[in-house]
Amino acid sequence: EVQLVESGGGLVQPGGSLRLSCAASGFTFSSAYMKWVRQAPGKGLQWLFSISPGGVPSYYLDSVKGRFSISRDNAKNMLYLQLNDLKTEDTAMYYCQLGDERGQGTQVTVSS
Repeated sequence: EVQLVESGGGLVQPGGSLRLSCAASGFTFSSAYMKWVRQAPGKGLQWLFSISPGGVPSYYLDSVKGRFSISRDNAKNMLYLQLNDLKTEDTAMYYCQLGDERGQGTQVTVSS
């Protein structure tokens, strides 16, 4: 059974940083393309980044380019999303995703 457990969210002031983590189990993580997506209240799902099994990232949202970065540790079955220079519009629930499966998410709230 695929399990994805996100953590690391919280309340942060504009300009702050967070590091989100996703603990993966139940599949061969080192062979999987993984994604980070987010959903703000009342809005649709936004793809942020994907990362290949070998660690090559691709981004999908211009507004996070240069501020966010994705990484993975295949030895630990962990996926990460570094969030820098956070803005109020980054407030959302953040999910890691394998195919169509997501975890429960971790809430990021950016507010002064």
